[in-house]
Amino acid sequence: METENTEYFDLPVLLKQDSLNIRHVIKAEPSILVNEYFDTLSRFLKLVPDISGALIKFANLDADKDAYRSLDSAITLLEKLKCDKFILDFHSILDSYGKKGNWRESAVYAKRIVSDFEKFYSSIIAAKRKGNFDAQNLNDPSFKNIAAQSKMSLKELVKHLDEEEANRKLLILAVDDSPVILEALSHVLADTYKVFVLPKPTKLINVLQKLTPELFLLDYQMPELNGFELIPIIRSFEEHKKTPIIFLTSLGTVDNISTALALGACDFIVKPFKPDILLEKIAKHIVKKKRF
Repeated sequence: METENTEYFDLPVLLKQDSLNIRHVIKAEPSILVNEYFDTLSRFLKLVPDISGALIKFANLDADKDAYRSLDSAITLLEKLKCDKFILDFHSILDSYGKKGNWRESAVYAKRIVSDFEKFYSSIIAAKRKGNFDAQNLNDPSFKNIAAQSKMSLKELVKHLDEEEANRKLLILAVDDSPVILEALSHVLADTYKVFVLPKPTKLINVLQKLTPELFLLDYQMPELNGFELIPIIRSFEEHKKTPIIFLTSLGTVDNISTALALGACDFIVKPFKPDILLEKIAKHIVKKKRF
């Protein structure tokens, strides 16, 4: 039975992390269960304050036995997590400090990885599911699903996620204040793509905090924010620096088209659009984003 302290993580998010090589773990331990792996992550996170404090001590030439023991304990967990980069760095710090007696060399190693280590554990924390599996949410289907998945082998669940990813429809976000246009876009694209329609451009930031589209269709003329004004918002998200943007406009003038392209749009479609032209231009520009 699951305990109240059981922690769950979003595995697709974890699979994105270069330093957290889950596929390496699977090769080394093909029978490891998801909850066993999650347990190792949880124990590692509990040690993070001590590890971070130890790195700072080493970097400031102020290391002591406690700092040494913290990094030594971290290595054991990192070996289970197959984080080769940090294993080698931590060994270098301890070897320089302990075997060579060279505090300055250990400080150089510590200073070099403090920032990377902070980003590393922050990415794991970001993948934690909100809340624990306790009596309060036993009837929540999503938690039941997580609990069931946690009893699967890590290899089996990653294989399942890979198969889902291979069959996943690419996501298009269409922003237009006309319900008629949005309905037409959904109708034309539904067989080939997953379409999220947004009639209120002011809600774009909120949507992009939850979804990661592979292409944007933006109307030019909208009362609150026009399509040109949406481009800087889209590009402010790191994952959308290069995401294709196609303009939908009834104003197919040279000036409008030139402005759209100069701001970062890759193409335009004049309304009313022809379905075959819409599909052709989307197919030309859309690129599947790597989810994990």
